[in-house]
Amino acid sequence: MIRSLPPAAILIIGAFLVPFLKGRLKSAYLLLLPVIAFINVVSIPEGIHWAVGFLDYDLILGRVDRLSRVFGYIFTIISFIGTLYALHLKNEDGQHIAAFLAAGGALGATFAGELLTFFVFLEIMTITQTYLIWARRTEASYGAGLRYLLVHLFGGLCLLAGILIHVHQTGSIEFGVIGLDGLASYLILIGLGINCVFPLLHAWLPDAYPEATITGTVFLCAFTTKVAIYALARSFPGTEILIWIGAAMTVFPIFYAVLENDLRRVLSYSLINQVGFMVAGIGIGTPLALNGSVAHVFNNILFKSLLFMSMGAVMLQTGKINATDLGGLYKTMPLTTLFCIIGALSISGFPFFNGFVSKSMILGAAAQGGMGILYLALLFASAGVLHHAGIKIPFFAFFSQDSGIRTKEPPLNMLLAMAIAAFLCLFIGIMPGPLYAILPYPVDFQPYTAAHVVSQLQLVLFAVLAFCFLILSGIYPPEMRAINLDADWFYRKGAKVFYRLADRLLGVKGDASLPYVVGTDREVIRGSEDRKVPS
Repeated sequence: MIRSLPPAAILIIGAFLVPFLKGRLKSAYLLLLPVIAFINVVSIPEGIHWAVGFLDYDLILGRVDRLSRVFGYIFTIISFIGTLYALHLKNEDGQHIAAFLAAGGALGATFAGELLTFFVFLEIMTITQTYLIWARRTEASYGAGLRYLLVHLFGGLCLLAGILIHVHQTGSIEFGVIGLDGLASYLILIGLGINCVFPLLHAWLPDAYPEATITGTVFLCAFTTKVAIYALARSFPGTEILIWIGAAMTVFPIFYAVLENDLRRVLSYSLINQVGFMVAGIGIGTPLALNGSVAHVFNNILFKSLLFMSMGAVMLQTGKINATDLGGLYKTMPLTTLFCIIGALSISGFPFFNGFVSKSMILGAAAQGGMGILYLALLFASAGVLHHAGIKIPFFAFFSQDSGIRTKEPPLNMLLAMAIAAFLCLFIGIMPGPLYAILPYPVDFQPYTAAHVVSQLQLVLFAVLAFCFLILSGIYPPEMRAINLDADWFYRKGAKVFYRLADRLLGVKGDASLPYVVGTDREVIRGSEDRKVPS
């Protein structure tokens, strides 16, 4: 029975039954859905399933191979963890439904056997994840959600235009290796690049993720960029330009993350940095590099979700998320502190944590390919992520100065969700064999060699000493409330100019609120975090 449905259908159809259930039955049902979806992913044999005729084409809802299956595993696992984390939401059926629809969209895109089905599921994700931003019900989240929607609709249009041109030129809608060989492929790459936060196309992520609901951010960080990484691995492996795009992505967010005061925004920039490793690995295109990128997707979803969950717990219990407002929380939130530290060590690539066993594969692939500049860039980026996510997040949230805040641990369901993610980070880091066994290509790589461990420990020690030196010497940029301009400044200002020009040319008075929503500077929006959106 389970195998008779596509993985996406289980979550999408199941989502609409949520409002009809109450109490413990609803909680059990919410947790059961992703478990059933996981069993479905495990049990489906490799091959083509659920082909549906449409016009002159076959739409394929289930193309199962080693690449799609590993993404299916982690998407269902994080759906369970994220649902458990959100289980305390008793009167927020909309959030539960949107989360399952987003997860279903991710699974549908992952197992799509052709480009049209992939596009449809990607748009389902866009709409449902926009709701998870709006569900916070502040003016800041309303503006961020609208910008998120507009940016991703534009990316979807680029992707659709590329798909249509590709189909016209080739007569095929197959979702396979495309490569860069013409207008269609460039449009597809741009559409995926927006979802994958390529440089200058990235600003939607640190704008939207910190404004989403505490529980919704877990689903946002797990799906959008990772589905795009899957599509790049499927369609553009070995595309050289991705090497340098990925290298740039690993480096530039470091500087923004150091300056940011909002700790969820720090994690958002850190996410761009980590996705850069995956993009670079896909650009290298060797089996080791592709295995490293896919393994890093798997691990990143775990440790990045763990970090967002720990900061969400802090936000729920204190009502604050800025580094300047926090500190000393380890005294009353010891478990949350421990889970955050595990996430921080994992993202930093510390030996015996899961980030180490995947990031070292990408670094090893760069070294094997004789890409010295790329290797040094990734090494610098590794030190940078250790600095801003591995040290800054736990230091300023739980240690640093004593903020005087005395609170308690978050609800039990949130602690259990963090505990599961933390356990998996440790388990995979200590025993990477089960993860290596499900990767797309046979793995002949040993992460725990003396050279790998010593070099990573040297990097960790250097980053810690550098952080301590900068703090003690007063050189480290002080944590303060400030507005950091990003690439979105250009399209915010450009949107205002375009609107005014269109208004003048057409001679039509538009809604006065539109320039506020589309083009207003971020300082106005973020200054209104606690005000409700007018009905």
